[in-house]
Parts: sequence; C-alpha cells; structure tokens
Amino acid sequence: MAILGTTSLDVFPLCFGGNVFGWTVDQDAAFEILDAYAAAGGNFIDTADMYNSWLPDHSIGESEIIIGNWMKARGNRNQMIIATKIGSLPSRKGLAGSNIPLATQDSLDRLQTEYVDVLYAHRDDLDIPMLETMTAFDALVQSGKVRYLGASNFTAERLQESLDVSAANGLAAHSLIQNNYNLMFREEYENGARVVAAKAGIAHAPYYGLASGFLTGKYRPGITVDSPRARGAAKMLDERGLAVLAAMDAVAAAHEVPLAAIALAWLYAQPTIGAPIASARTVDQLNELLPMATLKLTSAELDSLTKSSEL
Repeated sequence: MAILGTTSLDVFPLCFGGNVFGWTVDQDAAFEILDAYAAAGGNFIDTADMYNSWLPDHSIGESEIIIGNWMKARGNRNQMIIATKIGSLPSRKGLAGSNIPLATQDSLDRLQTEYVDVLYAHRDDLDIPMLETMTAFDALVQSGKVRYLGASNFTAERLQESLDVSAANGLAAHSLIQNNYNLMFREEYENGARVVAAKAGIAHAPYYGLASGFLTGKYRPGITVDSPRARGAAKMLDERGLAVLAAMDAVAAAHEVPLAAIALAWLYAQPTIGAPIASARTVDQLNELLPMATLKLTSAELDSLTKSSEL
C-alpha cells in the first residue's frame, strides 16, 4: 500500500480497471474477480460513466452499476477507493458547469454511494472555459460528494492551465491524472504531462498498463488469440515489440512470474506513477497481475526493459 501523490488515499499498487464489467465480464463473474482482488488486499477500483455505453442494448453506466451492486452486497464501501470518470457519456457529454453535477450524481446513484474518492474529467473539453469546469468540480469537493479530482487524457499544457486556474481562484485542483502509458507507449506521457505532474506532486494512474493485452506475452508471431483486443495488440508485433517481449521473457524467468506482472512492475517503478490500471476477465487472469504488488525489479532489470522499448 502507498499514498497517492499529495492525497490521503492509501491504495494497493494495482488499480483494477472496471471497463470490462458489462462488456466481456457479466455481474456474476465480476463479483468473483472483485472478491479475489479484495482478498489479495486490493482496494482501488477504476470505472467511468460511459462504460459500456458503446455496446448495443447495454444499460448506461453498467460498470458502475455492477461495482455498486458488489459493494452493497459485500458491505465494503468504506474499505474501497473508487474512482470514476465523467464527460464522455453521450447523454452527459462535456465539462460544462451545468453538466458536471448532474453527471456526477448519476454516477453516485449507479455506484450506490454518497461520494467517490476520485472524480476524473474523462476527456478535456476545449469548448468550455477552464474556470467554469474547475468551479463546478470544486463545488463537488466542497459538498463532500468528491474527495479528490483527476484529469484523464489531458495534455501537459491543459493540465498546467487547470492547475493555474485553480490556484488563482482558490479552487480544488487535480490531484491525479490518468493517461495512456506503458512499455509500448511512452513518449507522449514522458515528454508531456509527466513533467507537469512531477512538479505539482500529481500521481498518475495510467490506463492500458498492459498495452491492450500485448504485454501479457500471449500475442506472438503465428499465434491467434481470441480477444476483442487481439487486432490492436497484434499490430505491436514489430521489431520493437519483439524486443520488449524478449526482455520481459528474461526478467519473468528470473522471478518466475507472468509477463503481465513484469510489465506492471516496470510501470509502477516509473516517476509519478501511483498505481497502474489493469483489468482481467477471469480470476486466473487477475492472478497473473497480482504478483506485481510485491515484485521488486533490480535497477539492471528496469534498465533492460526501458532500453528494449526504445528501439
């Protein structure tokens, strides 16, 4: 367990990504996975109001609903750190001051809770003045419905603008960010938002920690994988991707753990990272991730992995 940046949130090293709930994982299976995650000490769950609104005939906020039902059934809301995101659901789209409290209340209702620990702006909204957005977010913090604010998919420039606006107007500021970052996708974050985050003490809970499953090692030349993410992951089987897999194979063999745990342990060791996000469709898949929570890679191993992804 470790404190997230400048917050008071003491979280498990692995944040469980709830995007699979209602998509590739039904409620019964979700309960099994969340039970196993909690039994291992996990307490940090990430979701969003738009999971999984892109699917036909699926209810809005299905992931939030499943998580809310699980917490109610287990009576463990106070033991969980819940993060959700607003602004991308088609019926509650954008970061207008009038929309933010409505979208948040909808999420609270689905989660069956009076507050969320982290509320992210799911995506930046260039059509709304930053002051309007941050004023609305601040009101939620002051009301007790939100403990901490976060920005997802923000550029360095817009993240800095949000911090400047909050500071100048005495408003609650973003304490967390959530951007795409992993061994296969590094440059955008490392040369962008990480600079701002490091200076401000902002913790990063990156999504796609396993690069759409590629970093589990199951995607290899000549192997067909039955997964909705297979097409995207297969595109990474180039010279650089194979070099990363080779480096991971060596480190995984030394520690006798799955490749997924190696990928997440590398991510957790990077500057500003508070807890990488990864999801699982089964308890067996979850068990491949959990070793990262106690895994300590050597400096040489971290260097080897980092260099392999720079080809």
